[in-house]
Amino acid sequence: MKEDFKSVEFAPGKTISVETGRLAKLADGAVMVRMGDTMVLCTVVSAKEAKPGQDFFPLVVDLRESFTAAGKFPGGFLKREGRPSDNETLSSRLIDRSLRPLFPDGYYNDTQVICQVFSSDGQNEADVLGAFGASAAIHISDIPYAGPMSQVRVGRIDGEFIINPTIDELKESDMDMIVAGTASSVIMIEGEMSEISEKEMLEAIKTGHKSIVKLCEFQEELRKEFGVEKREFEPAEPHTELENRVADLVGDRLRDIVGMGLSKYEFSGKLKELKTEIKESITAEEQYEDAGGEISDIFGNLVKKTVRNMILEDKKRIDGRNPEDIRDIWTQVGYLPRAHGSAIFSRGETQALISVALGTKRDAQSVDTLFYEKEQTFMLHYNFPPYCVGEAGFMRGPGRREIGHGHLAERALKMVLPDFEEFGYVVRVRSDITESNGSSSMASVCGGSMALMDAGVPLPKPVAGIAMGMIVGENNTVVLSDIQGEEDFMGDMDFKTAGTSDGITATQMDMKVQGISFEIIEKALEQAHSGRMHILEKMAETISASRESLSKYAPQFLRMTIDGDSIGAVIGPGGKVIQTLQKETDTEIWIEEDEQGKGQITISADSLDKAENAKKRIQAIAGQLDEGATYKGTVKAIKEYGAFVEIVPGKEGLLHISELEHGHVKKVEDVLSVGDEIEVKLLKVEHGGKLRLSRKALLPEPEKG
Repeated sequence: MKEDFKSVEFAPGKTISVETGRLAKLADGAVMVRMGDTMVLCTVVSAKEAKPGQDFFPLVVDLRESFTAAGKFPGGFLKREGRPSDNETLSSRLIDRSLRPLFPDGYYNDTQVICQVFSSDGQNEADVLGAFGASAAIHISDIPYAGPMSQVRVGRIDGEFIINPTIDELKESDMDMIVAGTASSVIMIEGEMSEISEKEMLEAIKTGHKSIVKLCEFQEELRKEFGVEKREFEPAEPHTELENRVADLVGDRLRDIVGMGLSKYEFSGKLKELKTEIKESITAEEQYEDAGGEISDIFGNLVKKTVRNMILEDKKRIDGRNPEDIRDIWTQVGYLPRAHGSAIFSRGETQALISVALGTKRDAQSVDTLFYEKEQTFMLHYNFPPYCVGEAGFMRGPGRREIGHGHLAERALKMVLPDFEEFGYVVRVRSDITESNGSSSMASVCGGSMALMDAGVPLPKPVAGIAMGMIVGENNTVVLSDIQGEEDFMGDMDFKTAGTSDGITATQMDMKVQGISFEIIEKALEQAHSGRMHILEKMAETISASRESLSKYAPQFLRMTIDGDSIGAVIGPGGKVIQTLQKETDTEIWIEEDEQGKGQITISADSLDKAENAKKRIQAIAGQLDEGATYKGTVKAIKEYGAFVEIVPGKEGLLHISELEHGHVKKVEDVLSVGDEIEVKLLKVEHGGKLRLSRKALLPEPEKG
């Protein structure tokens, strides 16, 4: 049955409309969300029962775009949508991370959320609409859910915050941040910003949350009108007798292990020994001989409880640190001799090996989305091989985690990179995690900053990142600086901030509990600022500013301008002239016409001499030959009085017989043949464009005897 759209104004001039009951009626919940002319269909289906033996929540979220939504064809050979783009993957992750904390503990039913973009106006982005719609679809369904939740994007132009800014508004904004939350608290943050202060960031989060409250209230209205009764769900009853049996055998030994201040390897080893002992002891009894998996789960919960209590009560962490302490840091740059820049960044048991490659415009990544087609001139690629956590596994392409971590680090560094128009190089940063025990994305930021400076990329200042954690107790909350893996797994928050000494450039926060207060966010931001300053000081001991020159292995560039009337001559019919130039000079050449109609030319080569040679030849074609300059040319014809030499494609000059050598030359053929390549000096450009050349001007004069 068709239902009309219902709307809410959730921010000044911003309205979202929702319809349900027209499409996807066999899904557990479905809504069509509209803002402007962007429309996203959000559906959810959850199995009625969990699979036997299932011990985790199998939630899958997919946001997919259709190019027909914007009246476009997909780029590439196959004219249909294929594997998810990075943008779709990142949007799906944002929705997943916002929804996951709101499902009840112990709910292990297969659950899938699909958000499909069916219409795009090119201005209103679909990611936050998909998140709102996903929550609305779940909220009106029978699926157990502690929502509603919503996401909004926060921008800022001239000091004024804008909720869900358009694509055009984002171009003028100094921040692009997504905030997700319930009506009472914030549960997820991610974004980039131009070195804003902690105070400004907190203000942006609070502003976004005001709109989230309105969107959550709107979802409550939708549930009252369209919602169905929630299905009954009771988590599995705990096996109290077995839990007590494990706890009795463990005794105080877990607390002793946690308090030893061990490394990751030592800590894991001690736990494994104790768990094996407990399992062998209990499963030896007939009634528990098949309870090995359950014993492992109970033991894991005891470890988590012990670690958390140690932090809450004694303010001591697994490795012996206090809550504010940063692990030991050591760094090195210039480690890889042929990379254009490289760095090793180690913090505790987390290590990243970073390499930088500088390329030409031809190396830019073509990006084709619903909203734009562009050439991406900065890329950061993050790799997480199995050995970095001491495991054996398959080496496949990047998954959602790798794409997400790389994107966060890329955002943090992108905000301080010089414009492509200013620097001229395409930049690729590759972060290979060689050891991992927490916060490898922030290690990628720190190491990436150092490697870029080692490459000579002109960064105005270095960038560092830190991951914060949180343990929530009944009576107190402890914020942790520089969390390691176990603290991330057993904690309640993962809050990453990256930036310079002057402000934040990127952030990401995930909650495992249902929300966080603004007071805790403020404390985490202040503690993160102190940690970031400490890390920047440690990085500066190795490198504190960009090198004055680029690597000798980096491509060399020259830029020049020609009159618009000469662009066609330089390109030539079917590109023949420019292709010949590139082949003969071993260069890459790009020509673009600017707003004034001039030809802006960029020449790239592996040596400056090659680029200079190409520049001279282009000048000649464009009528910009320099009298007195030297050119390498080809003999095209020989006459009695001299030879005609082509010094650039389509430009020939006369090399008179008297200009061949210092002595008398009887016949031109005695010195030259057609096809010879020789260097000549341009003596004069005569009226009508005739060129007078000399070979002898470049030869040493004979000694007078």
